[in-house]
Amino acid sequence: MMLLWVPLLFLGISFVFSMLGMGGGGLYIPVLFWAGLRFKAEAIPLGALLAVITTISASVTYIREKLVDWRLAVTFGLGMLVMPPLGAWADLKVPSQPVILIFALFTAAAGLLTLSGWKPKRAGLSPRQKVAVGLLTGSALGFLAGLTGRGGGGFVVPILLMAGVAGKVAAATSSFTVMVSSLSTFVSHLLTARSPRWGLWLLCSTAVLAGSQAGSRVMAKRMNPRMVQALFGWLLLAVAALLIVREL
Repeated sequence: MMLLWVPLLFLGISFVFSMLGMGGGGLYIPVLFWAGLRFKAEAIPLGALLAVITTISASVTYIREKLVDWRLAVTFGLGMLVMPPLGAWADLKVPSQPVILIFALFTAAAGLLTLSGWKPKRAGLSPRQKVAVGLLTGSALGFLAGLTGRGGGGFVVPILLMAGVAGKVAAATSSFTVMVSSLSTFVSHLLTARSPRWGLWLLCSTAVLAGSQAGSRVMAKRMNPRMVQALFGWLLLAVAALLIVREL
């Protein structure tokens, strides 16, 4: 009964993360870990599943609104589809504490990139640059996603924004690529899941489905993402700090 607050919290998290094109693993997994679930055997598999649901739900909305940059989405997606299993295999070879600390550093870096607000002097990327950025960055993010259970949206959105991509297009494109990565990550970590609490899985899945549908629709039709982006940059930094303090 004490875990009933978790789906309610995830309803709000998925609402905001779907606006930013992120899967939500950066918060789902720490919350599940703090709620008492084992990090690698329970928190990562369930958190990865919730990220899949969040991004699939949001992507449907963004595709309907024609906000996805498909050249970037496909190239990012290829790298982020292939590399998570390798990251998940590496995760099995190391103890939990280093994985948690890597996860915290990954989250902190994502927060700093989100808050930086830096943009290039010339806007946009050429078609060739889009392919290069998508494949190289997508592969690196895919490996880290498999290692930590995150979909990588915390990096995709800042990278696209700094490359001069419009805010809504960056969020929509990220949502699609993170969906691919999160799906691959979930399948990789499903093999490590132990004694899943099916009631909690169902409640959390239902909550993030509802929250992500509402959030993506607000973003596509009404929201200026700058304020939400800044708030979540600080929130990601706070989560990283808490994880580091707890583990050291």
